[in-house]
Amino acid sequence: MRPALQQLLLAMCLNRSLFVCEDPATWRCVYAKYWEVVELKSRLSKDGKAGKLLTLDKWYQEELPMAIASRAERFVTHSELVKVMEWKLTRGKFRPRLQQLVATNPSETVEKCTKRAFSFLPDVQAAILELSSLKAVGPATASAVLTAGAPELAAFMADEAMETIPGLKPIQYTAKHYSLYLQSVVECTNTLNKVDCEQDWTPHRVELCLWAWAVASQLQPSLLQDLKEAECSEEGLEKSQKPAKRQKTK
Repeated sequence: MRPALQQLLLAMCLNRSLFVCEDPATWRCVYAKYWEVVELKSRLSKDGKAGKLLTLDKWYQEELPMAIASRAERFVTHSELVKVMEWKLTRGKFRPRLQQLVATNPSETVEKCTKRAFSFLPDVQAAILELSSLKAVGPATASAVLTAGAPELAAFMADEAMETIPGLKPIQYTAKHYSLYLQSVVECTNTLNKVDCEQDWTPHRVELCLWAWAVASQLQPSLLQDLKEAECSEEGLEKSQKPAKRQKTK
């Protein structure tokens, strides 16, 4: 690893400033650590949540998106909404009352409301407001639903990710605050896609990196300081710094 990059990683780890970094190779290094950070947080979780996060996160990141995409019209079922809430509360602060309340939504209402919300896209704010009509569903839970079905447009409203973005403190769980957060994440996504030849960054992937960076910085900074040379190789740096290919306009 280049000494300069190693120093940059260490400095950013101490200052939690990944958000201002425009080097896609660094972001890819962090993204490669995501599941290791999830495993760490899952292992260290208390209040009976130990071990649950990894299983729930695998479901949310992999199985749920596939299930939503397989439907003629995107929507989530009642059981999926309840499980999304369980994932959200396991990943963050556990509030039993919310878990109980979200389960009181009628199945038909959940499917109808989520289907309507997805139909509003790419107007994310309209979709957020529609989902917020469900019991116990606020902007954060609504963002989780949208992100699972449209990661190219939405990002989960994770406390840890928001706290790394300048100007977003104190955190407010409102549609307006989510709009400010998403705007910042989208701008970061666009910046990375301009300088990364892969051009595969999405708001959700950026959000995952910010979350992983913040959590690792708090629980085990060495995960970021000791990034493997294979993940931050000279070849990877040169590849990510090549001019992006021109995309054909339609």
